[in-house]
Amino acid sequence: MRPTFRQLEYIVTVHQLGGFGLAAETLHVSQPSLSSQIAAVEADLGVQLFKRGRNGAQTTAKGLEFVHRARRIISEVESLRSVMATDLPFGGRLRLGALPSIGPYLLPQVMQSLHRDEPDLRVIVREENTLNLDEGIRNGRFDAIISTPEDHPNTRQYPLFTEPLWVCASPDHAIASMDEVTAANLTGQRLLTLDTGHRLARIVYGLAGLSGGIVSDDYEGTSLDSILLMAATGAGIAVLPDLFARRQAVHRKEVVVRPLVMTDANRGISLMFPDNRTFDDSRERLVGVMREAAKALDLAVG
Repeated sequence: MRPTFRQLEYIVTVHQLGGFGLAAETLHVSQPSLSSQIAAVEADLGVQLFKRGRNGAQTTAKGLEFVHRARRIISEVESLRSVMATDLPFGGRLRLGALPSIGPYLLPQVMQSLHRDEPDLRVIVREENTLNLDEGIRNGRFDAIISTPEDHPNTRQYPLFTEPLWVCASPDHAIASMDEVTAANLTGQRLLTLDTGHRLARIVYGLAGLSGGIVSDDYEGTSLDSILLMAATGAGIAVLPDLFARRQAVHRKEVVVRPLVMTDANRGISLMFPDNRTFDDSRERLVGVMREAAKALDLAVG
């Protein structure tokens, strides 16, 4: 019966590497054997998965759908094998995705606690933007993600904490003389934020609508550091999440940092798992560890 598990791996690897030759080398099989196996799947399904050419293999629309589903199957089988082979939580390996604005501040304490309680558990962390985290939790690349829950429907969600927002600007900006910044203080001001692949950008657009601020279309930052540096040049007011603001930005001499006090000037952060996975108490324990770490950082938990 086709496709077999091995054929799924062949097709996913060709897609990832963009060619049959590289895929065959990576998988330690001959290229003719690889090609014939994939051709057999195409014939059986009656679809073309790849367009072959001198420049490699280009995945077709049907091929992309196949790869998306195949990755989930491969992930489930690997997870099954791990769970059967060990009594450790998450089958001995936790693949965790996190927002770059969260990971460096929350995860050190989390990792310390996990290592203390489960020293043989392997934790693999990747920091990615909201869109990539959502893709990863859907295709099985991640076992869990730390992100904004609105962006990941159809996942099992555990609220961790609510993070208030701050603003920063150059030391000669008007907000430097204020103890806190309100919506009225943002009226007519240019606001700096990340690209729209991040939930933070959409929050900032909402705050601009409430306050009469203007989101800069001249610059979209790829990191919080980059928008902080733009604010330092006088390009506008950067909107920052609490952890980054308190743990980094307040110590930077090139900007002033102030709390933002207005409606919706916050974001919720949750730990999320695929909704189609079986659950045991290891998920609950991980949630508890993360909430304890959030409390230690003076965040509003739950």
